[in-house]
Amino acid sequence: MKYLKHFTLLLLFGSILTSCFDDNDDVPSVASTLDINDFIWKGMNAFYVYKADVTDLANDRFSNNQEYTDFLNGFSSPEAIFQGLRTQETVTVGSEQIKVDEFSFLVDDYVALEQAFDGITRNNGMEFGLVRYPNDASNVFGYVRYVLPGTDAETKGIQRGNIFNTIDGTQITDQNFSQLLDPDTYTIGLATFDGNDVTPTGSSVSLTKVQYTENPVFITKTIDVGGNPVGYIMYNGFTADFDTQLNDAFGQLASANVSDLILDLRYNGGGSVTSAIDLSSMITGQFNGQVFSVEEWNEDRQEQFGDTNLFDSQIRTGAGINSLNLTRVYVLTTRSSASASELVINGLDPYINVIQVGSTSRGKFQASVTLYDSDNFARNGANPGHTYAMQPLVLRSLNSAGVTDYFGGFVPEIEISEDFSNLGTLGDPNEPLLKAAIDNILGNRVTSKNNNIELEILGESKMRAPNYQRMYKDTDISNVEKLIFQ
Repeated sequence: MKYLKHFTLLLLFGSILTSCFDDNDDVPSVASTLDINDFIWKGMNAFYVYKADVTDLANDRFSNNQEYTDFLNGFSSPEAIFQGLRTQETVTVGSEQIKVDEFSFLVDDYVALEQAFDGITRNNGMEFGLVRYPNDASNVFGYVRYVLPGTDAETKGIQRGNIFNTIDGTQITDQNFSQLLDPDTYTIGLATFDGNDVTPTGSSVSLTKVQYTENPVFITKTIDVGGNPVGYIMYNGFTADFDTQLNDAFGQLASANVSDLILDLRYNGGGSVTSAIDLSSMITGQFNGQVFSVEEWNEDRQEQFGDTNLFDSQIRTGAGINSLNLTRVYVLTTRSSASASELVINGLDPYINVIQVGSTSRGKFQASVTLYDSDNFARNGANPGHTYAMQPLVLRSLNSAGVTDYFGGFVPEIEISEDFSNLGTLGDPNEPLLKAAIDNILGNRVTSKNNNIELEILGESKMRAPNYQRMYKDTDISNVEKLIFQ
């Protein structure tokens, strides 16, 4: 490849730019835009799964170093070149045009990104969704999905189902919601919603964010269904640091000899691929060593990194997996169910009966890795002159039957949307989504229940997290230098 012939000089050029230190006090110099743009192009060229669709990422794109440098200088910021190197391809799903890559992202603070992957965020404890008014599409109201324990929201008495329509006295709109919700402290104006109208109550609550670590295993319980114990787990994020807690929850259900499992992923935007494989192995157990999913990387990386993921018998700590050996599972979903949540559905589908209840999931089948500005894109040795990192899509995931590219998400067998005017209590057998699953277990006829007014959901509290609706792969890329830069 013509491009590789020039990389030795490029590396020397990059090392001159990025490893300069102040001779007097050893304070690292601030990296230039050119430095960072160089890192972004190299990382995208090496790993981007849609590299073949982007002409500027071709291995023979540049005939000499000056042409390459001129190209990098043509972008005013790291954000600009990153956006310019993403595929602009779209696919048609029904009447909707969907971008092939909606999920690659760049951050300017990789410490915050790493904390988010560990479940650490600045949080006031109020997890919410944002919805357009039914009679005024520019206005927006929030509805509380759940409240995290030990937070300001819990102390202030915020509960699931609370409605709010103002922040610091200002009506929430589709233009200002991000700005209004950004401060560490803000005051929500409470309201009611009857299915048609949003009515202020005149009450307000001030909430303050602090650094908080969320345990994604939110509810674990056993429900008596027709005389049989049925397990219910609400799991809100595939967070690697909490795999032990997830495994312990399944141990609790295994001890109860549950006959069925209802897995609530309605607000789970994804996370670790390894955690998704382990969760699927906890649900089953009888398929250890069989193919769970297959990875497709770009043509240059496939041989080195293209794994076949297998059902396993241990979590990442080495502890044995507590398996239920089930032949069917009920999965509760909404549009907020994404990436690793969908990986579980897709990976299990060829093996057991996966009955999806709720509304259509997000539609994300790609995974990413974190790339840092070092010689081999690993964290160790990252350029001290900046804290940019990127999370490009690096692979497409296929199940053992070859199913992938589900851009439109997974449509549930039992469709029932959440009623924002009456959400019900999570884990209560009468909560609508959970009740629909229980009715199906009992053999009762369950019809689709979408009589609620369909309101557009604009976002949610976790949309501000740098890893929002991302699925990431725990891949050691530290030896990629040998493949790319020789």
